[in-house]
Amino acid sequence: MALILELAVQGAQMMLVLLLAPLLTGFVRKVKARLQRRRGPSLIQPYRDLLRLMRKEVVLADTASWLFRVIPYLIFAATWVAAALIPTFATGLTFSWTADLIAIVALLGSARFFLALAGMDVGTSFGGIGASREVMIASLAEPAMLLIVFSLALVAGATQLSTVAAVMGSPELGLRVSLGMSLIALVMVALAENARIPVDNPSTHLELTMVHEAMVLEYSGRHLAMIEFAAFLKLLLYVSLISCVFIPWGLVTARSGPGAYALGVAVYIGKLAVAGILLAVFETAIAKMRVFRVPDFLGAALMLALLGTLLLFVSRSL
Repeated sequence: MALILELAVQGAQMMLVLLLAPLLTGFVRKVKARLQRRRGPSLIQPYRDLLRLMRKEVVLADTASWLFRVIPYLIFAATWVAAALIPTFATGLTFSWTADLIAIVALLGSARFFLALAGMDVGTSFGGIGASREVMIASLAEPAMLLIVFSLALVAGATQLSTVAAVMGSPELGLRVSLGMSLIALVMVALAENARIPVDNPSTHLELTMVHEAMVLEYSGRHLAMIEFAAFLKLLLYVSLISCVFIPWGLVTARSGPGAYALGVAVYIGKLAVAGILLAVFETAIAKMRVFRVPDFLGAALMLALLGTLLLFVSRSL
């Protein structure tokens, strides 16, 4: 009976990230509109957009290969699995051993590889530009992400998120400058990976400035719906990762009662709301940087992650 309950909680966690991902994007858009004194779209507008795209007919280019048709489903599957691996409201579940930071980075890297491949598959100039920019961003974001993983592994002694969350939430850990550097670096990487301001503008369609949109210009119908859904999940993934690692309070342990699980879900939704408000305020207060300035931005994240790792090495050797 306990195993069945844990499997049910694991399934609920997978469905929760699937249901809340479009809502988080809609919430960020709504808050940004209010900050700009606009009415803005409804909170459930991302759900409507996905349903509308699912009903539309798929239009494919003559030069599109079979890989172009399969890639949207691969991207969605990899992103959903990576988002579902992160403990949102409960830790120590049946499949918690699979929630490894290195595995999550690998899943995100594979999704990025397939997306860049899809942008180049049709042979359009915009797709090639977007793919080259995406790979340029990944060449700096992925090393920074791995250094953040190494920093957390040095502190927790493991890369499993359940163990990391338990160690980070313990009062014996205290405040560390190295972890603060890792947090700032992770936020910078999250902004770049999700094509948010100041790296990219998710609402723009200017060919000379966009990165993510340039790779998906040739998609339509259910294929575009899968890619958009994966983008929603990716934003939720990074918010969940930051809250799980650096704000682990509110996570309940396995085999808790229904009341504890309900409280954990409520705390998790509250964390998403706070993160959405902070993201909307940040994007409203800052302008998008030029494309050739993006390496400087990600280079700063890489240096912060490297300094945090070096500080942990020095503190452990003393």
